[in-house]
Amino acid sequence: MVNESTRREKISQSDYAVAGAVSGFVTRAVCQPLDVLKIRLQLQVEPISQTSISKYRSILQACILIRNEEGIRSFWKGHVPAQLLSIVYGGVQFWSFETLCRKANTFNLAKSYTPLVNFSSGFVAGSLATLLSFPFDVIRTRLVAQSEKYKAYNGIINAFVKIYKSEGFPVYFRGLTPTIIQVAPHAGIQFMCYKIFAQFYKYVFTIDENEYTTVGSILSGSLAGLCAKTVIYPLDLTRKRMQIQGFEETRKHFGRIFSCKGMVDCIQKIYVVEGFLGLFKGLSPSLAKAVATSALHFASYEYICLLLADRH
Repeated sequence: MVNESTRREKISQSDYAVAGAVSGFVTRAVCQPLDVLKIRLQLQVEPISQTSISKYRSILQACILIRNEEGIRSFWKGHVPAQLLSIVYGGVQFWSFETLCRKANTFNLAKSYTPLVNFSSGFVAGSLATLLSFPFDVIRTRLVAQSEKYKAYNGIINAFVKIYKSEGFPVYFRGLTPTIIQVAPHAGIQFMCYKIFAQFYKYVFTIDENEYTTVGSILSGSLAGLCAKTVIYPLDLTRKRMQIQGFEETRKHFGRIFSCKGMVDCIQKIYVVEGFLGLFKGLSPSLAKAVATSALHFASYEYICLLLADRH
């Protein structure tokens, strides 16, 4: 990243891609249950409250119900496409971010421009990574959304084939618009905040700015993920609702069916039917996931980069 130590200067562009892919793999393996829980809550039209009409009434109740109805393994439902998503996304995102930051350094910009450079580089990196990994996100959402009693797909390959045959190639990118609108600023804010919090941590504890600390990386990543996810959350929910369109029959077991005809229509319907707070449905597990994944993602990425640097 910008202003890294001389150890990091030894790392090649391919090393950045490897570090990003490995950190994505590790993060996904640990945090997948939170993602499953978040998606289930996001897709429920009924309020997440103690009412008889709601399938999922709270985070704890949802966890217990999913375990009782579908078993512990269901918390890793859709894990294979999710891993492919994370590996591709992580590799492309960190590689493109580091490449853009290195290019920016050749212009000898003043240090005051560092936050802007980090935001802009993260913005572009997030957009590119999203575009290349998006089909895996659609498959992951479909597999997580389906009920064990009414399965539409028997696995990742079966899902890819069935979707292509019954709905066409463009469906692999359904929900891409709100995702790009969401992910681009999210990635920009996340990288910018991570660097700001990391520098603040080193300032408070009088640590050299080029020195890597695991605790500082974890704390900075956690706060960066919290800030970024809160800002863009309604678009994340909109993306999930759009990705299950045409998939309604297998979701009767989960409650009221939600249908929409596009991003704007989706947001309007959520607001009208579920209220303003409906746009933040599932926010709690989403924030828990954002804090955990960002901390793991950045900390593991930084650590792997240093391991690769020492190899040269």
